[in-house]
Amino acid sequence: MECDAQQQDVQLGTAASDGVFIGRNPDEDIIFSHLKHDTRELLDAETENVQKEKRKKKKPKTKGKKKKPQPTTASCSDSLLAEQPFANTEIRKEFGISTAQKSLKKKRKRTVGAESEDDAGKKKKKPQRPNYFVSIPITNPKIVRGIEAIQDVIIQKDHRFSKAMIPAGTLHITLLVTYLGNEEVSMAVCAMTEMKDTLLDILQEKELVLPFHGIGHFRSEVAFVQMAEGEHVTTLTKIAETLKKRFEEKGILVTDSKAFKPHLTFMKLSKAPKLRSQGIKKLDPKLYENFEHHKFGEERVARLDLCSMQKKKQPNGYYHSETSIDFGEKHVAEPDDAELVSLSKRLVENAVLKAVQQYLEETQLNKHRHADVSPSKTEENLNDNEHRK
Repeated sequence: MECDAQQQDVQLGTAASDGVFIGRNPDEDIIFSHLKHDTRELLDAETENVQKEKRKKKKPKTKGKKKKPQPTTASCSDSLLAEQPFANTEIRKEFGISTAQKSLKKKRKRTVGAESEDDAGKKKKKPQRPNYFVSIPITNPKIVRGIEAIQDVIIQKDHRFSKAMIPAGTLHITLLVTYLGNEEVSMAVCAMTEMKDTLLDILQEKELVLPFHGIGHFRSEVAFVQMAEGEHVTTLTKIAETLKKRFEEKGILVTDSKAFKPHLTFMKLSKAPKLRSQGIKKLDPKLYENFEHHKFGEERVARLDLCSMQKKKQPNGYYHSETSIDFGEKHVAEPDDAELVSLSKRLVENAVLKAVQQYLEETQLNKHRHADVSPSKTEENLNDNEHRK
């Protein structure tokens, strides 16, 4: 019997060791129930703690505190790599990667940025301001006096316009405007010298006479004496185009791209920039309304000048001239019948004006003589007559 009992215990032990369920005692049931209760309480406490943590996270933080950076996938991968045995291995040395390759992209960005800055600088660069021009000087005293008269009238109306006037000694007609460097000045002088014969061919041995009549303006900012229409305008335009073409052939850039319109400027607001701050931005046509149909006279073209805007002016007040094209009297044709008729008319008009002026002077002298007779002399004459009686 004892042997049988020992065999049963051995079988039970072997069965238990093999993992076969044998059954629980009542005491074990009590222990398991307590364990379930304790685990539930722990789970409930844990869920409450999790909820509290979530509530704390939802609460707004103070302004001064910084948010803790949450671990990203990159940082997690870095931390994992750091734990690996090859973390401290020099990959650049192992595979022969130089630092120049690493900074290649940065260098490219820098060079691209530098190129863009250079391009921007080129775009921002403004073209050189003109410093030379080819002109026809105004030498007819009648035209000069007429322009001085209109300038005086405008200044009398508003003295602030005095600084906007063109000096009488610099009156001219502009044919071409350009910028010339030191080397380009000699090139322009050479071009002017070479084109003299071409310009004489355009004139065809005729005198170029430019009549001026009326007043015009550009955008109410520049006032000028207009040139009357006629064949002379076509001739002058050909001369201007020939000058421009020859300068461009020499590699000289002509800055004025507008259509050629011959005019005689006597006033421009750009000469007096302070006028804009004083509220004067445009010219009122009433300033020169009395001269809108005035005939200023005729200019006979004798020469063309290459003038500097910046160099010291000549003693006569005109611009410094680098070179000139003189047409000369020998190339001037004899006056035709129409010119002789107009000349004779002017002579007759001048003679009539002189006669009228002489007559007026004589009448004024006679009036003064009669007024010089004093009342004392008249009284003496009366007394003499009474004594004689």
